[in-house]
Amino acid sequence: MTIHELRSYYYEDLSVGMKESIMKTVMDSDIVGFAEISGDANPIHLCDVYASKTRFGQRIAHGLYTASLISAILGTRLPGPGAVYLSQTLNFYAPVKIGDVVVVSVEVIELIDKGRRARLHCEAEVDGTKVLDGEAMVMVPKRPTE
Repeated sequence: MTIHELRSYYYEDLSVGMKESIMKTVMDSDIVGFAEISGDANPIHLCDVYASKTRFGQRIAHGLYTASLISAILGTRLPGPGAVYLSQTLNFYAPVKIGDVVVVSVEVIELIDKGRRARLHCEAEVDGTKVLDGEAMVMVPKRPTE
């Protein structure tokens, strides 16, 4: 994501049904980097030999790596810079593997005037198969007065 892809909405700009998506090809370096940052060195993510003996047959991405792509949308596109993450629910359905192209989408499903909050449905898919979903709640800045 580049600085040119940043979008920012104020609370007053949002409406139910607004939606944003991103696509990300999961690379080995993403998984290794996420393991380093998070401290989650589970061999199912990092060791080909170990992972080949699991039910997945190969290394898989951390579930929270995939979920972190939701944060990328919230912080850069919808609502964008200035939004404050308040909560997130997640349901995991299928593994994400190296080389998978993950499509993550976020849709505004409710606007709550008190506290300028937006509730968003979040979903990630690989090849049309849902791999995770959930809901996020964010606080959105109001339009500055001039």
